[in-house]
Amino acid sequence: MDTKQSLANVITEAIEACYPGVDGLPDASAIADMLEIPPQKEMGDYAFPCFKLSRALHMGPPQIAGNLAGAISAGHLCEAKQQGGYLNFFLNRDNFARETLETVLSAGENYGAGQEGAGKTICLDYSSINIAKRFHIGHLSTTMLGHSLARIYRFLGYKTVSINHLGDWGTQFGKLIYAYKTWGSREEVEAKGVPELTRLYVKFHEEAEQHPELEDEGRRWFKAIEDGNAEALELFNWFKELTLRDAKPVYDLLGVQFDSYNGESFYVDKTDRVVEELREKNLLTISDGASVVDLDEEKSGMPPCLILKKDGTTIYATRDIAAALYRKETYDFDKCLYVVAYQQDLHFRQWFKVIEKMGYPWYKDLVHVAFGMISYEGQSLSTRKGHVLFLEDVLNMAIEKARAIIEEKSPNLENKDEVARQVGVGAVVYADLQNSRIKDIDFSWDRVLSFDGETGPYVQYTHARCCSALRKAEGLEPAEPDYSALSDDYAQELLRQLSRFPETVREAAVRYEPSIITRAVTELCKAYNKFYYENRIIVDEAPVREARIRLTKAVKDTIKTGLYLIGIEAPERM
Repeated sequence: MDTKQSLANVITEAIEACYPGVDGLPDASAIADMLEIPPQKEMGDYAFPCFKLSRALHMGPPQIAGNLAGAISAGHLCEAKQQGGYLNFFLNRDNFARETLETVLSAGENYGAGQEGAGKTICLDYSSINIAKRFHIGHLSTTMLGHSLARIYRFLGYKTVSINHLGDWGTQFGKLIYAYKTWGSREEVEAKGVPELTRLYVKFHEEAEQHPELEDEGRRWFKAIEDGNAEALELFNWFKELTLRDAKPVYDLLGVQFDSYNGESFYVDKTDRVVEELREKNLLTISDGASVVDLDEEKSGMPPCLILKKDGTTIYATRDIAAALYRKETYDFDKCLYVVAYQQDLHFRQWFKVIEKMGYPWYKDLVHVAFGMISYEGQSLSTRKGHVLFLEDVLNMAIEKARAIIEEKSPNLENKDEVARQVGVGAVVYADLQNSRIKDIDFSWDRVLSFDGETGPYVQYTHARCCSALRKAEGLEPAEPDYSALSDDYAQELLRQLSRFPETVREAAVRYEPSIITRAVTELCKAYNKFYYENRIIVDEAPVREARIRLTKAVKDTIKTGLYLIGIEAPERM
């Protein structure tokens, strides 16, 4: 049962009865979107603001609310009361419990799923790790935001294409080759992997501060990569192989997979087409020797978009335009999302505008999903300066802490290592996805590894609590449920949380905001724990027991689904 839509249908029928033939009135779908949750419970379960009908009806909101309330008789679904300019609804508690649980339990772990995305494709560009650099904490947000959004869209019927747009082009690779040839060895790099490459990269910049001419050496070796020099390409591809090998354990721990690893280098030979098309459409102009697209700065607030540098080489924007054209032609996406930090906002706005000026109507389907930056105890992260916090270390430390807590509180638990992995990784992911994505995060061990309060482990434990209650119910004689046993305030609040879950999933998809699901699942857990403390699940009265068991099962399934959508596993025992 979609409670909001059912109420919207009731309101629509009342409007048609009271005001037949009036133009400009909202339909049932629009009315569903207008429904609000009253700030105080005594004001009802839902409220409809009648002032939104005033213009079409030429009537004051209180009068409209009074007329509509008179046209709605208390019945199966609800009772309606006028309060000022609002029409307040009080749900029939027994029927609300029955219909909500029947809906949730019939769908199981698919509760909230949909097919609105059927036949549509969404490309998601996220994670985008840099070659020859370890997977650090700064890549956690893009990775888990993208991963969660991909799961949400698949849950709603979309085909998704997850793309790890590798940072594998630029002068830094020339610098790394010089550093490796000057201070490194194949044996050391093979033995230590990417950490050794990082050490060499940092050393290059330390040395370049004293010897600026090294920058020329870096450019020379990058030119060798561009020109197809055999030694340069062999080292370049070796660095890529080592990087992906290094990142795999992290991706495995997070449960993250990709459909494509085509990075910047893949699009280098596709940029000529972009430049040629821009010239043919008279969009390129010369500015200080460079080729740019004018974006009418006075109107757009954006400076010209650089396409070719003075030396004729391309930059990020050129390659991003080439990538967008390739993805549209290859995947025919309905949307292409770029999960990248908000500092890159101007970059995306610029080249999105170039796509528009090229005459492609799908420019509007390109979306920059921005998020805040992660710092470490007030310091920005920089591989160049050696200020890094590696994600694998963070995850392993979280797993170790989870293991210690399990050993202390549940020494007889089976599969301790597996549960510790689920809980430790879940704690880190939850900490990243619990707040609005646009907020900056100052990484702190205390916050991320906290297992108290509103945390990933708290949500996982609530799921395990539900599982425990259901195990205790196994073998008991089933009965016809007495839904009046779920009419107390604690049960009703829990049911309200359950009924809103499908709406929550869709809101998260529309706003590109997994934190909406994170918060909703947390509130669901809080509501269940209050209900659990006030109401014994396994009681002698079979009809009461059956109602509470069904509610527990519905909560368990919904928590598991919510956790899945944000990229967290749900242990059954903790």
